[in-house]
Amino acid sequence: MTSTTPLQIRSVAVADFDAWLTLWRGYQAFYKTDIPMDTTLRTWARMLDPAEPVFGAVAVMDGRVVGMVHWIMHRSCWTTGDYCYLQDLFVKSDIRGAGIGRKLIEHVYAKAAEAQCSRVWWLTHETNTDAMQLYDRIADRSGFVQYRKTLG
Repeated sequence: MTSTTPLQIRSVAVADFDAWLTLWRGYQAFYKTDIPMDTTLRTWARMLDPAEPVFGAVAVMDGRVVGMVHWIMHRSCWTTGDYCYLQDLFVKSDIRGAGIGRKLIEHVYAKAAEAQCSRVWWLTHETNTDAMQLYDRIADRSGFVQYRKTLG
């Protein structure tokens, strides 16, 4: 895809819901999961609520929303500054490789720095090798292995 206007990264706005939802569903399909609509609507509401530590941004090119990122600020017992967890990152498949994922991550880096966070961190699936090529260039692997237990 060739762009005639520069890429814009900005916070999600109420009017972005339909475009964001399309990306959100694409993200879920990529990870072969289906998040219930009530959870999706709660996530959307949290990103629009300034009292929540949940944030979202979209990448816009030529008037089209082409990518999204979500992040969460949280406390740490290891530092005085909060950590920033980059939870979800997705770029439309027809425009991947154009640097949009990197720009979305850099946006989160900037927001975390503004909030005086000590660290930005994220997870990816071990099979997501295309994305890992980018991640290995712009961040450090921690060496930690994730364990989890679903409750309820």
